Amino acid sequence: MIQFDRFTLSNGLRVIVHQDTSTPMAVMNVMYDVGARDEDPDRTGFAHLFEHLMFGGSVNIPDYDEPLQMAGGENNAYTTNDLTNYYITLPSENLETAFWLESDRMLSLAFDEKSLEVQRKVVCEEFKEHYLNKPYGDVWHTLRSVAYKEHPYRWMTIGEKLAHIEDAKLEDVKAFFFKHYRPQNAVLVVAGNVTTEQVKTLTEKWFGDIPAGDKYERHLPQEPEQTEARKKEMHAAVPVDAFYKCWHMASRLDKRYYIADLLTDILGGGASSRLYQSLVKEQRLFSNIECFHFGSTDAGLACISGKLVKGVTMEQAEKAVEAELEKMKTATVSDTELQKVKNKTESMIAFEDMSVMSRAGSLAYYEILGDAALMNQELDRYAAVTAADILQESRILFRPENSSTLYYYAKQ
Repeated sequence: MIQFDRFTLSNGLRVIVHQDTSTPMAVMNVMYDVGARDEDPDRTGFAHLFEHLMFGGSVNIPDYDEPLQMAGGENNAYTTNDLTNYYITLPSENLETAFWLESDRMLSLAFDEKSLEVQRKVVCEEFKEHYLNKPYGDVWHTLRSVAYKEHPYRWMTIGEKLAHIEDAKLEDVKAFFFKHYRPQNAVLVVAGNVTTEQVKTLTEKWFGDIPAGDKYERHLPQEPEQTEARKKEMHAAVPVDAFYKCWHMASRLDKRYYIADLLTDILGGGASSRLYQSLVKEQRLFSNIECFHFGSTDAGLACISGKLVKGVTMEQAEKAVEAELEKMKTATVSDTELQKVKNKTESMIAFEDMSVMSRAGSLAYYEILGDAALMNQELDRYAAVTAADILQESRILFRPENSSTLYYYAKQ
């Protein structure tokens, strides 16, 4: 059970304090309720661009990293389709340095053409390196656009097109910042060797007078139910043929999410999973295969991806995958098999909770989802899943008309 205190500033900033006196360190985690799904379809990649821009200097602090390093701290950030997260770890006696730095960039970035140009180049290079020039780098760009027709999950966090970042104007960037990076749209978690009173004092001092901004209301287009199977073929200079298939699954807070999470683990979570044992070790059709999902806040995708052994046809590979899915849809999993993936999930959650940094991130994430206290209910939700649930979910999930398939051929 993770203990925490919480309070909210008058400008809407939600603050969570988690005390852990076993460490000399403190963690500050600022999570903004904005991700790639909140972008204009004609201006994608902005949330990720901001992950970079936020380190380019703020209104009173031209260099973010130097003062943090002098205080013995480290920092990083990441963006997903659902949220943006910035986190700092530093000795707890230097905690105020983190407040000073994070509050200044929430107040306002130092917007100028030079900073935008530098970060634009960085992001464009990242786009080219990881998505255009890397073998199989365009797979999820393609598959998302096949699986989603309406919802903004149809583009990746990096953006739909390189041109959207190349053409980003300073006024567009500024508007995006003042729309999303406001106290009302953020959760601040301070964890480690800290007290609630200390955090209250510092939060009021450094964040209290930042203008609240307008509350961002999310009205995203909902993805209609898929009614027929979709399929695409691609040919590229890659080492071997690869097979990808995905299905629409339930959103993060739905009971069915937990069932699908365990189901994907049974099928493809590591070397003892069904797909690996059958299709890699026994039938030798794939050199590797996995089944996973993206953990999306809104209705997401469950996926199977695998590289084919040379000489195996796509049709053979797909037929073998479908045979394994058919087993899931017709026979109940044994209690032993289900307990094994539950144990794995439980140990993974326990391992993550060992680090103060992870606990701070989880508290922020569950607060963004609706309530930080949800963090303490996860194990119960997994424990409640039955073999009958797995059977039923397999039948709902793995319907042909709910699927999108990509045959990715290596050019001869």
